[in-house]
Amino acid sequence: MQKTSPVLFENYKLGPVTLKNRFVMASLTRMRCNPENGIPNDLLVEYYSQRASAGLILSECAAISERGNTFPGCGGIYNKEQVKGWKRVTDAVHQKGSKIFIQIWHGGRSAAANKNTGEPPLAPSAIVIKEDRRKGVPHDVPKEMTHEDIKEVIEQFRQGALNAKEAGFDGIELHGAHGYLVDEFLRDGANKRTDEYGGSVENRSRFCLEIIDILIEIFGADRVGIKLSPVNKYQSMSDSDPVTLYTYLLQQLDKRGIAYIQIREMEDSAKTGDEDKKLLELCKTLRPFFKGTIMINENLTPEKLTEAIENGYADLGVFGKPFISNPDFVERVQNGWPLNAWDFSTFFYGGNEKGYTDYPFYEKNKELTH
Repeated sequence: MQKTSPVLFENYKLGPVTLKNRFVMASLTRMRCNPENGIPNDLLVEYYSQRASAGLILSECAAISERGNTFPGCGGIYNKEQVKGWKRVTDAVHQKGSKIFIQIWHGGRSAAANKNTGEPPLAPSAIVIKEDRRKGVPHDVPKEMTHEDIKEVIEQFRQGALNAKEAGFDGIELHGAHGYLVDEFLRDGANKRTDEYGGSVENRSRFCLEIIDILIEIFGADRVGIKLSPVNKYQSMSDSDPVTLYTYLLQQLDKRGIAYIQIREMEDSAKTGDEDKKLLELCKTLRPFFKGTIMINENLTPEKLTEAIENGYADLGVFGKPFISNPDFVERVQNGWPLNAWDFSTFFYGGNEKGYTDYPFYEKNKELTH
């Protein structure tokens, strides 16, 4: 690996939080907690603290309720035992000199119906995800949320944020991407409501912004971020006019002065010659509407991140697979050391330390696979 631009290794001010470099570890669904309780355990403490080479770590998606959890085995943030488990993680990361934000979320229609009661998942509209679940199991038809449901979920986000603050996180990121509940309200492919939460871009943004306002109330605007995926099609997601929708949303977020927006760019596999050019370079298109920090995400390399920073359309880079397989990823990049190969079979859906905490740190004079 070639050495990269020094700008990547400089301190960066993210609101009141000083990051030691421009590398952000992505939220990664690894599911190493007990699926029955979602309490962060010793494995999570080791895993996150190992990867404190990152300037900022984003936690795995932390559910605000059992009903909103698509991934049993991820650390939750809806009870006191989970708070205690996360406090051990944040303390360990801080001791290693890094910062950590929690990614807070509700899975919406991607969650499964309750296996005991049959209670269906929640969504803005009763539209089922077309793709099957793992192992070919169809998704459940969700319940269209009533106003009471919406109020209840918003209060769950409030309590989750209070819990996250108690657990010692440096900030909080709302998951508004990838076909989960906030994203479902935003995009008209999943939201067919005719009340104040559906229809216009202003109405479809309402749920997201109401939650953002609560996170600001608890953490302060300069410690709040959001993840967005304007053109990602995962989980049957789509929107008829993403540029108009996200231009409005970013302008509203900019008015609130939140710390950052993380934008998931279009996947390379989804790009075609017929695509609107504006959708192929989302960060460039949306940059004028948000003055705060923009994190770029999607098949990123240090070289691509350097280019984005130098051209002014992104400030920080979010890396996933390289951090999975290289706990010392930043040091490897900085020194031009080779990277460990990753084992995709151990990425998701539970397990133990294999493929989680057993990737080696770089040893000089020892050849590692690239």
